Amino acid sequence: MILLQDALQSPLGFDLLNKVTDKFFIRLLVDLVAATILIRFIHYRLYRKGEFVFTYYMFNIMIFLITYLLDKVEMSMGAAFGLFAIFSIMRYRTEDITARDMTYLFITIALGLICAVSKGSWDELAFYCAIVLVTTLILESNVFIKREFSKNIQYENIEMIKPENHSKLKEDLCARTGLKINRISITKVDFLKDTAVVRVYYYE
Repeated sequence: MILLQDALQSPLGFDLLNKVTDKFFIRLLVDLVAATILIRFIHYRLYRKGEFVFTYYMFNIMIFLITYLLDKVEMSMGAAFGLFAIFSIMRYRTEDITARDMTYLFITIALGLICAVSKGSWDELAFYCAIVLVTTLILESNVFIKREFSKNIQYENIEMIKPENHSKLKEDLCARTGLKINRISITKVDFLKDTAVVRVYYYE
């Protein structure tokens, strides 16, 4: 701590503080507040996937810093969106990431990009971020459309996956899982092991 204070009090420290303007800190603050609302109070509250908190925050902060610094060298908006697209299509091969989780990753990157390169005051940035957050919150609620959840189930009675046994399969899965299943789809069939992977869709 003492070393940090000495560094800031040195001529080089004052030069660094002069270069880092209030604009940077204000934009970073707006970005972090928006990202926290999205990650902690929307995504985590609904899905309890703590393993994605680190990923979402780091993607958001890194895309903010990269685009903000590149904007200093007169980076074009097209180049910024090109960088944004590269990050947004990245996949983790070791993880089974759902389309919804990828969408949240896309939103966290978008928030960082908006706060870094948008030519507006802090209140304009807050307004843009609020549009994204309110829209996400509405779509995740039951106001616009009833939210449907899904999960994959390893099913051992392969005879039940036949079309004529669809109603029996649904009843069996409802009895076993205790879920009010809305619909069912067969995602994978293994005839060697006589098992199938069934995706069930249900409302909470």
